[in-house]
Amino acid sequence: MAARPRFTSRATVLVLVLCSLVAILAYPTRQFISQRAEISAQRAKADHARQQVEQLRREKARWQDPEYVKAQARARLHYAVPGETPYIAVDPAGQGAPHSSSTVGAAASPNAVPGSTAAGRANAAKPWYAGIWDSVDAADTAAAPHATPVPLPPSPVGDTSPHDH
Repeated sequence: MAARPRFTSRATVLVLVLCSLVAILAYPTRQFISQRAEISAQRAKADHARQQVEQLRREKARWQDPEYVKAQARARLHYAVPGETPYIAVDPAGQGAPHSSSTVGAAASPNAVPGSTAAGRANAAKPWYAGIWDSVDAADTAAAPHATPVPLPPSPVGDTSPHDH
């Protein structure tokens, strides 16, 4: 009896065709999978953007309410309604942040955000224009800490010294 070869020519051709199909389909399959991942990431990004838009719409609707605008002007800009006496109460011991209120005799409400540092609470209690002025002062002192004035040459206008012209 003759020994049969382990692989016939048909089996060899079939294996080569299968290997070439795998090689041909590998790149498109990888691209398909990466595109699906990119699509899901873009969908998540779009959902996040929709949530932000909805949050901004709610905030815009709040700003349409005159009472909300009035409350924000009082809290952020230290505005008061005509007839009220605004004041800022400062802790005499120097501990904690100052508290502000819009009328005399009203309960003091802190302007500080919970969980912030003492410096942040002190800055939050300042009016907005004080913060701007402080930043201008800080920029002025940081710009030229050791600047020495440079003497200017004498002005020819009004100079009475004799010149040879």
